Amino acid sequence: MRAVEIRTFGAPEGLAVIDVPSPVPAEGEVLIDVEAIGVGGVDTVIRSGALAGLGGFQEGFIPGNEVAGTVTAVGGGVDPALAGRRVWTFTGEGGGYVEQVAVPADRILPLPGDLPATDAVAIGTSGMVAHFALAHAHFAPGESVLVRGAAGSIGIMTVQLAAQGGASAVAVTTSSAERGERLRELGATHVLDRSGEGDGPPGYDVVIDIVSGVDMPSFFDRLKPNGRMVLVGVVAGMPPADFGAKLMATFRKSLSFAAFSADSIPEPDRRAVSAEHFGAAARGGLRPVVHEVLPLEKAVLAHRKMDDGEVFGRIVLTP
Repeated sequence: MRAVEIRTFGAPEGLAVIDVPSPVPAEGEVLIDVEAIGVGGVDTVIRSGALAGLGGFQEGFIPGNEVAGTVTAVGGGVDPALAGRRVWTFTGEGGGYVEQVAVPADRILPLPGDLPATDAVAIGTSGMVAHFALAHAHFAPGESVLVRGAAGSIGIMTVQLAAQGGASAVAVTTSSAERGERLRELGATHVLDRSGEGDGPPGYDVVIDIVSGVDMPSFFDRLKPNGRMVLVGVVAGMPPADFGAKLMATFRKSLSFAAFSADSIPEPDRRAVSAEHFGAAARGGLRPVVHEVLPLEKAVLAHRKMDDGEVFGRIVLTP
């Protein structure tokens, strides 16, 4: 079968389509014929080599952490009735840019019959991360939220969930007025530029930051007393090593900072939230946003678009 590997770290051109053996489901596993693959910001960060010092991220790595498709075979100990079911799954840190994948049967989620596979990968991990990031920030109804980098799939889901959760204001940073209007349609009440300037509230109870980078510390100034910032992504690179100095300079405001990874959430809890989101999307209560659907062999183009900041929502690859 075909897969996409990171042949060399760095630019998108380091991705390459390769042939690998088709997987065979082991005991407790199912085999999925992949129909849709979500392309996420974490994939581009891994491909860049920024995480190469961490275990498991080496050249030859196959990126992609979520797919949707149809179960075509089951391993020992797995209910044969699962064959033929349309499902979504989180593949882990990688392994998703493939035509077929074998995963533990207890990691799959059946999809509502009318939910397209492309929509499933647009809201699967993104919606789950957004949900738990808001929970990590102890967001409560009536509080104001600023989403930094709201045009990506995690940001779009955070905007919707904060608005539906009763936020008094949902401000977003984005790169253009057009994107701002699209975010308003999804629940944003205030549109700011990338630096956080614009016609918004004077301060926020919660900042959800998907961007990070050198400008991250300046957003401590956007928090109200007792405000909380939660960092969920580093699409603009790591924060400055001394960012804590900015936090300490605002000591009397009792601000809080936290990094959040979905890896800290138990698998059953992640699955329950994703199942709830799939049902909501099928009913029209959540809006998946698919920027573009590209064939698997166009993974380089997909990553180039991600790097150029062209994407609103989720790019989806199809084998």
